[in-house]
Amino acid sequence: MNLNQLELLRILQETNYNQSKAAEKLNVVQSAASRQLQLFEEELGSPIFERHGKKLLGLTPLGDRVMEQVDNINQAKKNIQAIADDFRDNRNGTLHIATTHTQAKYLLPGPVQKFREKYPGITIYMVQSSPDDLIQLLHHHRADIAICTEKLDEDDKLIVKPCYEWQHIAVVPRHHPLAQGDITLGRLASFPILTYSPGFTGRSNIEKAFKNAGKELDITLSAADSDIIKTYVRLGLGVGIIAGTSYEPSNDNDLVALDLSHLIPRSVTKIAYLKHLYLPSYLKYFIGELLSRSIQK
Repeated sequence: MNLNQLELLRILQETNYNQSKAAEKLNVVQSAASRQLQLFEEELGSPIFERHGKKLLGLTPLGDRVMEQVDNINQAKKNIQAIADDFRDNRNGTLHIATTHTQAKYLLPGPVQKFREKYPGITIYMVQSSPDDLIQLLHHHRADIAICTEKLDEDDKLIVKPCYEWQHIAVVPRHHPLAQGDITLGRLASFPILTYSPGFTGRSNIEKAFKNAGKELDITLSAADSDIIKTYVRLGLGVGIIAGTSYEPSNDNDLVALDLSHLIPRSVTKIAYLKHLYLPSYLKYFIGELLSRSIQK
């Protein structure tokens, strides 16, 4: 057993068990990769892949257990390099941030700007996706940190920290009936609702509030992007329910923002990273900048 064989297993999983693609990534011929895999399984005394002929279909139960350890070894390799870089005070490198559109636009500009001032040699890569995909990006080592509201605290392999609390608001055109008078869930429920897609930006809190009040939630449009929701509110499709941080007075002065803090529970944006991840100095600094927002709020 050697590290090259373990790296082959990792690449096979990354390429959806495509042996030719894995061999190409490792700069070896496919027959050599297949031979290394055969030797590895012979040493274990049992197959780790389900096969149809020569095609790999997926992992056996043994393969699942082996891949957990391969993942730990791969993380250890990354940690060793990060420790060495930290020891040399290396200020060149990359920071991979996985987040949603709302967080990228309304939460991160300030912390990212401060980070760039302190670590100008670190390249920042930002990937926007759904909360489920953000978690997978962490597990596949394609992101160092994930930032969103939903899902993160459901994964026991992650360290999850609350970043800041925020509140939903309703947005309507200035002459909309809801622009006057007290706001209740009953009044909201009498209009079509435009809000976030399931799994995004506190959608679960919105649904919970209406359900607990026994009110039907008529969602006629859902999107991951606050700006899209505001666009269709302007077109008269209904009442938008968005994150309060997404309302920009200078750009959205044609819309009225209505406080929903008495109707919908506050939501919490969280940051998460793998439990076994070594945090280099620059990543600790960035996390610190994010956590400082909870103090400011």
